[in-house]
Amino acid sequence: MGHIISIVNQKGGVGKTTTAINLSAYLASLGKFVLLVDMDPQANATSGLGIDYNNLEKGVYEAIIGSHNLRDVILNTTISGYKVAPATINLAGANVELVNMANRENLLGQALLSVRNDYDYIIIDCPPSLGLLTLNSLVAAEKILIPVQAEYYALEGLGQLIKTINLVQAHIKPNLEVLGAVLTMYDKRTKLSDEILQQLYQYFPNRIFRSVIPRNIRLTESPSFGKTILEYDAKSKGAKAYERLAREIIDLTSTNFNFY
Repeated sequence: MGHIISIVNQKGGVGKTTTAINLSAYLASLGKFVLLVDMDPQANATSGLGIDYNNLEKGVYEAIIGSHNLRDVILNTTISGYKVAPATINLAGANVELVNMANRENLLGQALLSVRNDYDYIIIDCPPSLGLLTLNSLVAAEKILIPVQAEYYALEGLGQLIKTINLVQAHIKPNLEVLGAVLTMYDKRTKLSDEILQQLYQYFPNRIFRSVIPRNIRLTESPSFGKTILEYDAKSKGAKAYERLAREIIDLTSTNFNFY
């Protein structure tokens, strides 16, 4: 069965979707079959892959409420082995609409059962909140990847995220694991970036990825063209950083020992 990794941080603007799109692209380029699941009502992962979500009749929302099988909503991307379960405008009301549904925290997990054996990696892009959509993403996952930007207030809210993860582990999914934190928007010229990295070790000792994602204009440009950084500028620093991260994740998930 494929590894299911949720990319989570309730703080917006941390590079969560950028990481989801480009990590998935490089996992596919390294020979893996990858499904990106867009659980963010803003649908940035969907549009960042060049898909107009406004014209979609079905997507992740329709799969989790059971009106469609997830396999029927999945779309191809321009990269071989890389597919996406897109977000639609209907996902925007899901946090309210799903409240009264039975087993509401496990709807995404149930939907993924029909496709899990088709992929080596299923990457879930979560919304910037700790609502029901994020809870579904945590419960569906085996592992969690947490992007943290090298900015002021970067660690704000991490304590609440960790508390939420602990609650899910304690009451719903004991085998849920924090795969690690990855530093994004890193600028080696600033003292602040190094300070954030050192503070991050207090939250995730021995669980910081060696791959650091730099602040890179090519990374910020690529979604406006509906392309991953692999397609837009594979020679850029941002592209090389995501390739290294993909290799790290493959190494970690193909072994049974603990992170470093």
